[in-house]
Amino acid sequence: MKYVFLSLFLVMSALSVAAWWWQPVAENDRIELVWCSDDNPMRREQIALFNQLYPQYRLKLDPQNSTMEKVIVQCLAGVGPDVFDCYSGFQLTAFVRSGIALDSTEALLQRGVDPSAVWPCLRPLVTLDGREYGHPDNAHAPAMWFNKAIFDEAGEPYPPNDWTWTEFIEIAQRLTKRDSRGRPVRFGFIGYWDWQSALAQWGANIYTSEGTRSVLDEPKACQAVQFMQDLIYKHKVMPTPTEEAAMSGSGGWGAGAQGGGIIDLFGAGRGAMAIGGRWWLCLLRNETYSKLRLGAVELPRGPSRRVFGGGRSTLVNAKSHNIEGALCFLEYLHSQPWNDLINEQADALAPVKKYNYTEGFLYNPEHPEEDYNAVWRSALENAEPMQVSAYVNGQTVDRILVEQLDMVKANVKPATRAMRDAARKINEAIVEQLRLDPELREQYYAAVKRGARPAWDREEDAP
Repeated sequence: MKYVFLSLFLVMSALSVAAWWWQPVAENDRIELVWCSDDNPMRREQIALFNQLYPQYRLKLDPQNSTMEKVIVQCLAGVGPDVFDCYSGFQLTAFVRSGIALDSTEALLQRGVDPSAVWPCLRPLVTLDGREYGHPDNAHAPAMWFNKAIFDEAGEPYPPNDWTWTEFIEIAQRLTKRDSRGRPVRFGFIGYWDWQSALAQWGANIYTSEGTRSVLDEPKACQAVQFMQDLIYKHKVMPTPTEEAAMSGSGGWGAGAQGGGIIDLFGAGRGAMAIGGRWWLCLLRNETYSKLRLGAVELPRGPSRRVFGGGRSTLVNAKSHNIEGALCFLEYLHSQPWNDLINEQADALAPVKKYNYTEGFLYNPEHPEEDYNAVWRSALENAEPMQVSAYVNGQTVDRILVEQLDMVKANVKPATRAMRDAARKINEAIVEQLRLDPELREQYYAAVKRGARPAWDREEDAP
């Protein structure tokens, strides 16, 4: 993998020189720090609070260079941000192996930061081989949103926290509505396919426990995706891609609005239920949705109650010109002011677990209608980490899965064949990655020697 990063460095380093102004400078005796993160409007208040609590620094946001490759190249060139976000265990491994993520283990302990205090499902975002490289910013696990007005209109009782997918389908069928010509007016369920939740609840996995092989071709994974396909074409409680596109273009909340078409369609009452996260409130609190009456319950039970959780973390650039200030930012992420702010903003949930067990979390006087915060907390309590592999690029895996699942969603490919093809392509990507990276290949073969399943079935296909 280091050779890949070296190639990227040689290609892009010349362009990175233009970022010379990122280096910390004193402005009114305040040292400038750069945080590479997304451009969520919530960042403004989060940055302002840091600048208030740490008046010796002036934190600013860089939302333009947040891809993993750009961060690595710019940090290696010495012009990277002081702190940057990390979204998965694969990214953490890449940042650490490229040498740009600072090992902050001892520094965090000295500052009173307890890594065990965060939600367990967040640990893979910051911890590698027993060392700490950052701190989580927030935490999330999925639950089921529902539109109370639609339930009330239909005389349908609100769904309970303890329900099954069979009960869900029956409710969704009763809430699905079509006009006299059979055209959909409203669906019982709408939204992106939460394939990770389906896999979790059907007891399926993306990889073996060591991450050496994709097992999406196993029966449980195929059954989970078949269930998702059946929601559209058998039970007819969810729109086809064509129906979804038609609804998105029919006025009201446009598909181009922030957050994408799914939240828009749900906010417009085109779906009675949708799987999502607490972070949806960053958009649904908008005045546009002021008449929307929301509820939330835990996901229905599948063959298991398993659920995946995750979040976002921030790491320190090992080549930062101000390590001290960057570590102050991690300290800030562990503090009560940050955690309280995340909960107030509904930017998912606070990363430090204890700050979600307060009266202030359960009841926000500015939003008294939000009487379901305990649901999001409960979803996180048993959430497992998102499944990633250190042996394949997570972006490659996402592209493969989107390609295959889109064909299933369009009903042009059977679920079982799609999952078999997905597993094969991911395993081929693992082999290709190992061919490019001798160091990673050595680590991989050591795992196989200890009993891990390889990504190939025939020895001649080995890297």
